[in-house]
Amino acid sequence: MAKYGAEAIAAAMFATLLPNLAMAQTPAASVPAAETALDRRAAQLVDLFAGKIPYSEYFDPHFQTAVPEIQFKAFSDGLIAQYGEPVAIDRATSTDSRSGTVLLRFQKGMATVLLDVGIATDGRVSGLRVTGVTVAEDSFDKVTAEIAALPGQTGFLVAELDGTAVHPLAAVNADRQFATGSTFKLYILDELGAQVAAGKRKWSDVVPLSHFSFSSAATANWPAKTPVTLQTLANWMISVSDNGAADTLIYLIGREAIEARMKSAGHSDPSRNIPLLTTVEAFALKGNNFNDLRPLFIKGEEAAQRKLLKDNQDRLTLANVDGVSFTAGPRFIDSLEWFASPTDIARLMVDLRARKSKTLLAAMAINNGVGPVAAADWSYLGYKGGSEN
Repeated sequence: MAKYGAEAIAAAMFATLLPNLAMAQTPAASVPAAETALDRRAAQLVDLFAGKIPYSEYFDPHFQTAVPEIQFKAFSDGLIAQYGEPVAIDRATSTDSRSGTVLLRFQKGMATVLLDVGIATDGRVSGLRVTGVTVAEDSFDKVTAEIAALPGQTGFLVAELDGTAVHPLAAVNADRQFATGSTFKLYILDELGAQVAAGKRKWSDVVPLSHFSFSSAATANWPAKTPVTLQTLANWMISVSDNGAADTLIYLIGREAIEARMKSAGHSDPSRNIPLLTTVEAFALKGNNFNDLRPLFIKGEEAAQRKLLKDNQDRLTLANVDGVSFTAGPRFIDSLEWFASPTDIARLMVDLRARKSKTLLAAMAINNGVGPVAAADWSYLGYKGGSEN
């Protein structure tokens, strides 16, 4: 009887638990997640770019001061002209309900938008930045046609690098020399990487910030002789194109050494960059206050040019750069510049990769030139742009 009783009790307990188990397995009615501040403002992006939401109702006062409505409208109109009308929000992701990434779909592309919503009760947006746009149904033929339609001289190269070989996939004027702007800094990085590989230097070496230049996002107003590592200088020079970092490295590793590296990396016409100008020398010579030296430098032979730079090194400094000279657009880009062809840059990429330096490649990946959506399919993206305003 005792045994039977125990079995009966056990059976009763099991029977009692079954309904509860069944209830636990029944799916509960889903409760929609609460809409966040980011969700609300992200959902309005289509109407914002279409001009259907008042600017002052969407952005907080700080944003309106930093980016006047007329400036934002010009930016918005430019996006629409290139990518068509905004049509939908594909996705909005956030970790804190107020800041996140929004994928805004246009008729001909997908924009990645970084959005920040302020903490004020009205929940207006305090930050908006489009970090990149991927074009729908794009092709090399379309890109070629669009580049060809641009004013001025154009050229490009898309290539696969196989060891030391450069295999073109698409190209226009790939062997023509163009003014490269700050892209020349990759030659500085290449020589620095070579000196590190040879044991002459270490990325962790600490050196003084010795030279300053115009348009330097990282080193502007820093105290002279501030100790920094070579890796820091390289990161600044490439990721934010800091000119002071570039000039400090040029003087440290040697102008002539960089010129030699340019030759060994396969530049097709290195004489156009010899002597290699520092950024502050280029800015100074382009300015109106050096009208006396500019023609002498442009017309001079290499020896005369080097002598001019040496004799005037105390004049060709940041203090004497005439920034007003550059307000009307690029100056002397056919004669006072750094030059390379698209193929030259491809050969330089071969040389940079041959360094097998994680530090070097990491410097090029800090700012990869595209938004996170475009970068998602790549295991590595390295970038260095160049321009003149």
